[in-house]
Amino acid sequence: MRSMRHSAGLHKIIGTLRSPTYGNYVLGNGISLIGTWMQRIAVGWLTWQLTGSAFWLGVIAFADLFPTVIIGPIAGAVADRGDKLRLIQISQALACLQAAILFALTTAGFVNIAWLAFLSLFLGTVSALNQPARLALLPSLVEAKNFNSAIGINSVIFNLARFIGPAIAGLIIAGGNIAWVFAVNVLSYVVFLVILSRLRLVEPSKSARARKHFFHDLREGLAYTAGHRQIAVSLLLLIAVSLGARPVVELLPGFAGQVFAGGPTTLALLTSTFGAGAIIGGLWLAGGREERNLTSVARFGAIGLAAALILFVASPNLEIALPAAALLGLTIVVTSAGIQTLVQLNVESEMRGRVLSLYGLIIRGGPAVGALTMGWFADWIGLRWSVAGGAGLLLIAVGLITVRERRAGR
Repeated sequence: MRSMRHSAGLHKIIGTLRSPTYGNYVLGNGISLIGTWMQRIAVGWLTWQLTGSAFWLGVIAFADLFPTVIIGPIAGAVADRGDKLRLIQISQALACLQAAILFALTTAGFVNIAWLAFLSLFLGTVSALNQPARLALLPSLVEAKNFNSAIGINSVIFNLARFIGPAIAGLIIAGGNIAWVFAVNVLSYVVFLVILSRLRLVEPSKSARARKHFFHDLREGLAYTAGHRQIAVSLLLLIAVSLGARPVVELLPGFAGQVFAGGPTTLALLTSTFGAGAIIGGLWLAGGREERNLTSVARFGAIGLAAALILFVASPNLEIALPAAALLGLTIVVTSAGIQTLVQLNVESEMRGRVLSLYGLIIRGGPAVGALTMGWFADWIGLRWSVAGGAGLLLIAVGLITVRERRAGR
């Protein structure tokens, strides 16, 4: 029986990828994401080399992720009103420019922590504009019946890139020329831009409904999200995960260099192992989970995530930390992608961009605040205790959300 379910899940994944539009998008996005993860490793390691401070790792993560909190809801309203594919193309071109500037500065020997912070802020702003359009483009790439599978596949591709990108970056950095990491990222953006220019969408990316005033659309999206019980509870759980557990990814350079006394190869190994676990979680979700089970999957995933985080920070050496990192990757994907699937399945099509902009705000803004806070505490009490505190807060939040839901269900 189990083998039949696995076979059906694999058949669904293959069927979704056979769509020419979605298949081409996945190919281009995958190549671009490999470059993105290479650059993340390089920026993180440069930050650690320049400062040796967990707090500065938090600052760089904050600069990269926090702009979504300010810009995300506005970008969501823009995505619902405009051409989503065009917005993505503009954003990718600007991100390509940022990588090219990093390459030039590093090659010339002018890169410093101020430049890294500024360029991370620039990229964070571009990503904030891009994310709602990218998430809301899904119905233009696949049919609604394949949403579950497509979200799972997107997660697999993201984390496959997380596995491959750091491994390549680690080899390049160990070879002594970190600038080439940024050059490869530039090329990855160019490939994705070419593929985006040739996409033929399943349906027009513009909404057919006439729009009212821009700020009316913005308020309408916030009110809709708050008033939809399933979506609101799902996003509350995502806030807890994003603040309490997700920041560990931005702090991995500190764990590699300080806790496990390693170098760029150790960082690449930790990040790739994290990605390997995430791939497993994404494949499991891509096989298709029924909507009624996704709420429990996300909630138990959050509990498993807190447990994996505690195991990771308590690891006395790298050999024990690596399996914990894989479990972290698996549980983060099961929780966050499960929540995204719930939101995608429940949101009305004309509200999709605005609601998903809030999802993007949380999944980027939460780690920004969490990494900055944990990084500040880590310089005082150490990385292990700082991150363990986040795991404890996550468990408390999951318990409170569960109790609240049970009372509301009476």
